[in-house]
Amino acid sequence: MRRLGLVAIGVVLLAAGCGVPVDDAPRPVPVPPGPFANPAPDATATSSGRSAEPLCFLRDDRLVRVVRPVDYLPDVATHLKHLLAGPTEADRDGGLTSALTGGAVHTGGRLTAGVAEVEVAEAADESGRSDEILAFGQIVCTLTSRVDVHAVTFRRDGRPLEVPRADGALTTEPLTAADYRSLMAAR
Repeated sequence: MRRLGLVAIGVVLLAAGCGVPVDDAPRPVPVPPGPFANPAPDATATSSGRSAEPLCFLRDDRLVRVVRPVDYLPDVATHLKHLLAGPTEADRDGGLTSALTGGAVHTGGRLTAGVAEVEVAEAADESGRSDEILAFGQIVCTLTSRVDVHAVTFRRDGRPLEVPRADGALTTEPLTAADYRSLMAAR
């Protein structure tokens, strides 16, 4: 019994001496500076515990988001490869197509501080043609559907590349799905 009493006293002394001060009320914690990762829950998780890979294709010249179940969300470069592979047979049977066949050819992508940087190999003629706009819209719509990407930029030979927004205006600025909202299919 005495041993049990000594152990209890030891536990109380250890807990009291752990260095955590006791306050009467919660104290505010200052927010650290800097950009933060999106604290929202993973929007790509499914009820089965698998991830969902969002891809944007076209139906009647409108951007349409589809979701494919995957074991894990791939890195940006692999996600782009899946987009460039185009719609599946079932997608095509449902009327989906892609403007990325024969359009701008991407050679890689990486994620830096929430911005996906897509390297484009072949020179698109940068005319603002409708299929070119849709091709870049597909890439931006797909990548900004990820919780870890908030904008997309395009590069050629390591330099910023001017690409068309939905309104046809060329820009080297980071793009979001909002830049192509007018091309999105109604839900």
